[in-house]
Amino acid sequence: MPPEPGTAGSTRAWTTRLIIVGIVLAALNLRPAITSLGALLEEVRGGLGMSGSVAGVLTSVPPLCFAVFGVMAPRLARRFGLAAVVCAGMAAITAGLLIRPYAGGTAAFLAASALALMGIAVSNVLMPVIVKRWFPDRVGSMTGLYSMALALGTSAAAAATVPLTGALGGGWQAGLAAWAALAAVAVLPWLALLRGRGPADGSRGTASSGRAQARPDREPARDDASGAGEHRAPAREAQPPVLRITRSRTAWALAVFFGLQSTAAYITMGWMAQIFRDAGVPAGTAGLLLAVTMVMGVPLAFVIPRVATRLPRQGPIVLVLGVCGLAGYAGLYLAPAAGAWAWALLLGVSNCAFPLALTMVGMRARTGAGVAQLSAFAQSTGYLISIPGPLLVGVLYQSSGGWGLPIALMAGLMVPQMVVGCFAGRDRTVEEEATR
Repeated sequence: MPPEPGTAGSTRAWTTRLIIVGIVLAALNLRPAITSLGALLEEVRGGLGMSGSVAGVLTSVPPLCFAVFGVMAPRLARRFGLAAVVCAGMAAITAGLLIRPYAGGTAAFLAASALALMGIAVSNVLMPVIVKRWFPDRVGSMTGLYSMALALGTSAAAAATVPLTGALGGGWQAGLAAWAALAAVAVLPWLALLRGRGPADGSRGTASSGRAQARPDREPARDDASGAGEHRAPAREAQPPVLRITRSRTAWALAVFFGLQSTAAYITMGWMAQIFRDAGVPAGTAGLLLAVTMVMGVPLAFVIPRVATRLPRQGPIVLVLGVCGLAGYAGLYLAPAAGAWAWALLLGVSNCAFPLALTMVGMRARTGAGVAQLSAFAQSTGYLISIPGPLLVGVLYQSSGGWGLPIALMAGLMVPQMVVGCFAGRDRTVEEEATR
C-alpha cells in the first residue's frame, strides 16, 4: 500500500532532526573522557598509587587509541551501518566511563579508559561521513555545529569536573563516573534510528552517499525514507571501488596537518597551565586561562567551517590560524605572565585548526565512501603523528629546567603545519589522485 500523502516527507523531516540531535550529543561526548581525567589526575594518581611515568603515558593514550581504533571505523560502518557503529561507540564510552573509576587498579583503569576511547575513535572518524551523507550541501554549517558541540563538551568537562566532584561528596571516582550519564543520553537518538530502521542504519550508507552528492537537489534520504530503496540494485553492486588512499598527496597532506594540529592541541591541554604557573600565575588563574583557550573553540568552530566551504582554497585560513599560534608562543616565551590573557586567546584561535581539518575532510572527497576512507586515514595517521609531542615537551622541560626549548619546539612545529595545511587546502579531491 502506498504511503499516505505527506507521510514520506514527515518521516524524512523526523529522521533529519533526529540525526542532528544525535550528531550534537555524540560530539559533546568526544572529549570529556580526556579532560575530566586531566582535572583530577593528581587525585587519580594518589588513589591508584600510579607512578609519575605511568601518569605521563596517560597523556599519549588518547591519540594512540584514536589511531588504532579509528582505522577500523569505515569497515565497521560498511558491515553494520553508520548509526549502528556510532550507537555502539556511545555505549562503549558510557561503559568505559562508568567502569574505570571503580576498576580497582592501574591496569584495569587503563583498559576501561581504552574502551571509552575506542568508542570515541570510531565516532570521531564517522562524524564527517554522516555529515557528508546527510547534509552534502551544508557540510560547513553542520561541521561547525558538530565542532562547536565538541569544543563545548571539552571545556565543560575541564571546568566542571572538580566542582562536580565536590558536589558528589569529594570522591574522584564519582566525579569521573558522572560523565557516563551524558554519554548514556547520547545513545538514545542513534538507538531510535536503529529501532525505526532509519536510512542512516543501513550498511549501504557510505555507498548511497555517492548518489546524494551527485543529485544535490534531492534529499539524501528520499529513496530510503519513501521505500523506493526496496527496488534498487543490491548495495554491493552500488558500492564504489575502494580508493588507494595512500596514493593521494592531498590525503597525506591532510593527515600531517591533522597530526600537527593535534600535537599542538594535546600540548596545550597538558602543559599550558603549568607554563603559566611556573611564570608566577596563581593556580586558579592558570586553570581559568586554559579554560578560556578551550572555550574559544565554541564560537569559532561554528564560524570557521562555514567560511572554509565558501572558499575554493582553505590556505588563507590555515595561515591566519598559524600566525595566531606563532604570536601566542612568542608571548609565552617573552612575557608569559604579563600578557597571559592575550596569549590564551591567541592560542585558542590557533587551536581551531581542528574544525578546519574536519571541514577539509568533507571537502576533499566527492562521495561518502571517499570521506570515510579519507577521514579514517587522516585521523588515524594524524593521531599517530601526535603521540610523541606531549612526551617530548615534558622531556625537554625536565632536561633544560625551563620552558624556552619546549616553546621553541611548539613554534617550530607550527611552520610545517602551515605549509601542509595550505597544500591540503587546494581545490581537489582524493578520488582524482587515488585513481591516477
